Amino acid sequence: MTAHPDATQTVLDACRTLAGFTTTPGSITRLFLTPPMHDVHAFLTDWAQRLGMSTRIDAAGNLRARWEGTGPNAPTLYLGSHLDTVPNAGAYDGILGVVLGFALVEALGGVRLPFALEVLGFSEEEGVRYGVPFFGSRALLGRAGPMLKMRDAGGQTLQEALNEFGLEAGALPSAELTGEALGYFEIHIEQGPVLEAAGQSVGVVEAIAGQNRFDLTFTGRASHAGTTPMPLRRDALAAAARFVVAAEDLARATPGLVATVGMMEVKPGAGNVIPGEVACSLDIRHARDEVRLAVLPGLLASAEGFAEERGVTLTVRPKMEEQATPMHPQFRALLHQAAADVGLPHPELVSGAGHDAMVMATRMPAAMLFVRSPGGLSHHPDEAVLAGDVADALAVGGRFLQLLAAQAGSTGGKHGL
Repeated sequence: MTAHPDATQTVLDACRTLAGFTTTPGSITRLFLTPPMHDVHAFLTDWAQRLGMSTRIDAAGNLRARWEGTGPNAPTLYLGSHLDTVPNAGAYDGILGVVLGFALVEALGGVRLPFALEVLGFSEEEGVRYGVPFFGSRALLGRAGPMLKMRDAGGQTLQEALNEFGLEAGALPSAELTGEALGYFEIHIEQGPVLEAAGQSVGVVEAIAGQNRFDLTFTGRASHAGTTPMPLRRDALAAAARFVVAAEDLARATPGLVATVGMMEVKPGAGNVIPGEVACSLDIRHARDEVRLAVLPGLLASAEGFAEERGVTLTVRPKMEEQATPMHPQFRALLHQAAADVGLPHPELVSGAGHDAMVMATRMPAAMLFVRSPGGLSHHPDEAVLAGDVADALAVGGRFLQLLAAQAGSTGGKHGL
């Protein structure tokens, strides 16, 4: 299959059109189950129907567009990404993968494959509105039910939001996948600088890093900055500051590890008052669970030690733990072959960010192709892609489908993975 010469521009134009569907004019903000998502669904549904695909919005708010295979019992290859954004986002995170899914179907020119293609526009990957990501992909695996009682900042439950959006929260089990799955394929911007530093347009994802997130609270005693001698202070910020540096030192000394304290709230927050309480976050990630889990107890123990040294107490509250997710070796090999077949270098890299692929990989073979992010920038209004890189992603994705089709044909329609 060969994409039409105008396919790249079609993809870019679609991304820019979808960027206009926002709750905040002048910026891109499209949270889960907010009104602009209706416009996104309408735009993509129209495109899908022009291609002859069947479409629906499932009970979790996922857009699902299906191109049937050559037989009634053909397995399904799922491809796509997410439709929601962070506040003040860029135009390509998530959306590019969904749009490329439709472009790959369009490039088939009406040809049926030994497997069905279902393009997924996941309803909630970022987790901004309810604080927990991957509602849409969890729903496909029957794991989203417990999330229905969560409340957003305005107090509305997720169940109420689904109903308000025009869906039936009680029908959530109907979103679960049925039939045989061939696998899941997601194209996504890298959101980092590795491909750009290597001078490459695309890369094959080896694994999605596992991660832990915590909230830490250092509680000391607020007192006058001028009248409290240094030995008698219980400075919560001093303890927290030591911890922040320790986390950075550990990550720098451990290959592949990243550790981030991205949020800190100091109370009472006056220049002449010793901080009595500091709340901060910890986000720690690595592609190998054993590495992350080996260093984590020591890092948290150091935080406890820094607190004790200053007469400060420490409370640690776990928020999230996600295991590292290797991509399927045979799918990865096919992606490498696809890139080689179209004459492109195909470096392998780790995704430090989470993606719906890590959820889907628990049920089926999964693979990801990264597209270069100019400046390594994402979750930012200046997020960008290069037209040539989009064309390369289309070429690799198209060749990947050809290779999968040849493999499925040689095994009588079974994927053999």
